[in-house]
Amino acid sequence: WSEATHRRLPPQRSPEILNADLAPLALELAQWGTHETALAWLDPPPAGALAQARAVLTELDALDTQGRMTSVGRALAAFPTHPRLAHLLWRGAALGLGATAANLAALLEERDLLRGEHSFGSDLEARLEALQAFRRHGRDGAHRWGADPAACARSERAAQRWRQRLNIVGNGETTTSTTVGLLLALAYPDRIAKQRDVGSGRYRLANGRGARLMPGDPLINHAWLVAAHLDAGTSEGRIWLAAPVAPTDLEIHLATHLHTVSEVYWDERPAAVNARQEQRLGELALTSTPLADPDPDQVRNAMLVGIRQLGLDSLPWTAELRDWRARLLSLRHWFPAEAWPDLSDGWLTAHLADWLEPWLNGITRREHLQRLDLTAALYDLVENRQRVRLNELAPTHWQVPSGSRIRLHYQPGEPPVLAVKLQELFGLADTPRIANGRIAVTLHLLSPAHRPIQVTQDLRGFWQRTYPEVKKELKGRYPKHPWPDDPWTATPTRRTQRVRRPGGG
Repeated sequence: WSEATHRRLPPQRSPEILNADLAPLALELAQWGTHETALAWLDPPPAGALAQARAVLTELDALDTQGRMTSVGRALAAFPTHPRLAHLLWRGAALGLGATAANLAALLEERDLLRGEHSFGSDLEARLEALQAFRRHGRDGAHRWGADPAACARSERAAQRWRQRLNIVGNGETTTSTTVGLLLALAYPDRIAKQRDVGSGRYRLANGRGARLMPGDPLINHAWLVAAHLDAGTSEGRIWLAAPVAPTDLEIHLATHLHTVSEVYWDERPAAVNARQEQRLGELALTSTPLADPDPDQVRNAMLVGIRQLGLDSLPWTAELRDWRARLLSLRHWFPAEAWPDLSDGWLTAHLADWLEPWLNGITRREHLQRLDLTAALYDLVENRQRVRLNELAPTHWQVPSGSRIRLHYQPGEPPVLAVKLQELFGLADTPRIANGRIAVTLHLLSPAHRPIQVTQDLRGFWQRTYPEVKKELKGRYPKHPWPDDPWTATPTRRTQRVRRPGGG
């Protein structure tokens, strides 16, 4: 390497114990019955890595939950290899798959025998077939598979040693991909993988991590895999070596690793509560069946999760209910010293469980929300005396001089709006007020065509200063409507006036 690269290198290499897989060490400590703190180390093993190693050994049944060595652990300690591969060999032999287990262990101990560009991707069974081709045809057989003959020779010698140790006759010529996957699952139960979406190449591992196959990998259409080699990656590690596995094999041969979970949750895709009983291997669901009688509290809580995701607009608001809430929030703004409840979006969302949960019985889907009695749920948050006072201080309508009852439009924090035709206010000198006279209404004065002429809170000033100009501009445009010189004394009306024809009686 260059001098610049040399200068960037650390003064010395990191001790191997700081970066190594510590499962063999953890098994050895358990065999001695010794804790690492009782030993003198030049470089003590990292606590996190050692804890992870013990978790692996527990999954392999080599340690019990107290960290003590089991009979399985004693059997694995007799194999001069990593405990994962020892478990593969030991269980494989017990299942009558010892020859295939020996081949797999040999392949996994060595570097990948398929080198350079090839179309086999992560398929571990292809490596087994390349090894078999080498056995039958030597270097020519290896070359036909694109395999390195020297690597094949090393793997074959290792496989022979394992077969001798297991007292196995034969070399595992007959095997299936799911057999390979089962044996891998015995070594790597934490790396059993279930595809997230069909054909996506993205998987979730039993340990909860993500993993992925490269596009075009021959295993990409398999729903279940076991990843023997994968890198750390970022959010998802790349799978380098794997084999398909049958879920039924996992149910049979990893039965002690399975646990049953009843789960009630909000499912975003159908926008509904889903209640299922799952048989899980780590984080993966092996089987899933509908839960016949889910806990009603859990169903309501799951529905609350869904409503939070969907937002308050998913609830069955009516125009009247929105107006009622706006009136109440307006009084809360205008009378801060009084205890008007906060029914803002923020408060309702933050306290959803307090006010809405009791009303969710029998509601399990988004479309069910339309039968929710939202009006009753919100009215429950307001005292009876406040409901009466609400109608007194913030009326829904205002009767104008013409006799029309016109709706007031409320927006919290703003004066209410009264949109009314100008002619209906003749004779009214001052702007209407609500809330015990505290708040002046904002008038939207409309032309006979219901177009805005003026927005004002000063009706008296409008009559005095602006009306003469409005009359001059609009009288010719709307001759059937009254435009008196004195709006103070004119008769208010919501109708047009009769126009007398020339010469008529």
